[in-house]
Amino acid sequence: MEINELLSQMAADPWGDVTPSVYETARLVAKAPWLGGHAERVRFLERTQHADGTWGGPEEYALVPTLSAVAALPHNERGRRALDRLLGRPLPDTVAVELIVPALCRELGIAADTGVLDRIARKPLPAKLWHTLEIFGGDRPEVVPVDGAVACSPAATATWLGRRTPGPSLNYLEAAQARHNGPVPAGTPVPLFERAWVLAALKNAGIPTATIDLHITAEGASAGPGLAPDADDTATALYALGATDTSVLDRYRSGRHFSCFPDERTPSTSTNAHVLQARGHDPELEEWIRDTQNRDGSWHDKWHASPYYATACCVTALQGDDKAADWAESTQRPDGSWGRWEGTYEETAYAIQILVRGNRNGPATQRGCEFLENWGDREHPPLWHDKDLYAPTRIIRAEGISALHSARCAVVA
Repeated sequence: MEINELLSQMAADPWGDVTPSVYETARLVAKAPWLGGHAERVRFLERTQHADGTWGGPEEYALVPTLSAVAALPHNERGRRALDRLLGRPLPDTVAVELIVPALCRELGIAADTGVLDRIARKPLPAKLWHTLEIFGGDRPEVVPVDGAVACSPAATATWLGRRTPGPSLNYLEAAQARHNGPVPAGTPVPLFERAWVLAALKNAGIPTATIDLHITAEGASAGPGLAPDADDTATALYALGATDTSVLDRYRSGRHFSCFPDERTPSTSTNAHVLQARGHDPELEEWIRDTQNRDGSWHDKWHASPYYATACCVTALQGDDKAADWAESTQRPDGSWGRWEGTYEETAYAIQILVRGNRNGPATQRGCEFLENWGDREHPPLWHDKDLYAPTRIIRAEGISALHSARCAVVA
């Protein structure tokens, strides 16, 4: 019943279920007060500020949302003081962080090296940077909205539009803000991303589903309309569809591994794991994935804050890894959960998948399953990387369903 409900909700929703972003919402407060829901966005920022004055995730993940929120709420002294503590620390590996941070610092009058940002701004923006148009300005003839949206970004779209002008872009912005009563995600709509990941998660557990159309062009698949095609969405969509011809992925090859985009700053372990799943056999790629494994048995990745996500992706693609299973067993929390900062439903699901793939079906797996079953309707902490952290709720639900199904099947076997 839960699977059918999840798939029905997903099929009926062309946007995808993604949590609001502090960074993106604050950009609208600062740059688009003319958009409906402005007062609600201000209240969202006020109530999501932490006791220490920051916004957003723990550790390095507080910097970008706090910069954006302070720019939107310039008289927030607690936020200003928090920035003094955050600046100078290592940056998170989130989307365009090396450009967003100096752009926001300049806006706030904080000294920062803007050399790279300025050099990029003097040229036509490549399509992969349209998602962050808000840091470059809207007078860009090369930028073309799709269905009113600029690269699935409310902030980028508001920057391109400039003022309250009736038409497709204003319609997109009003619809995006209405979904969460003011606040907005950093990337929306992202229907292919949600559908491909949900179907892939269920497929990993051997759960049959009806075929859902996932649009793949000669250049690959995009998470949502107007976003540049990338290797991760392409590979996951191909795997979810059971495609036998994966040659579209060849354009992303970069030596032994695959790049998400051209001129990629850092490679992604999870993307390469998804490519290996889609291709089924690639000795060089498999060797590259194994070479990126950490000494403790885990993997890390650029698209997610938690090592449990990257490790689950790699272990699934490699069809098991004993060192990773040992790591998962050794890091379980006393309540049966797993998590980087706290025990979460999502990370516990990944850890169970790691253990099941390693044929570890003992007490640790069973206690993890009990934790998942007792989670209830609690919110899922944002752990996925965009401009700041977000949670793709339906994908997380699918990973939990997959983990429980896999564990039960392993016990029966």
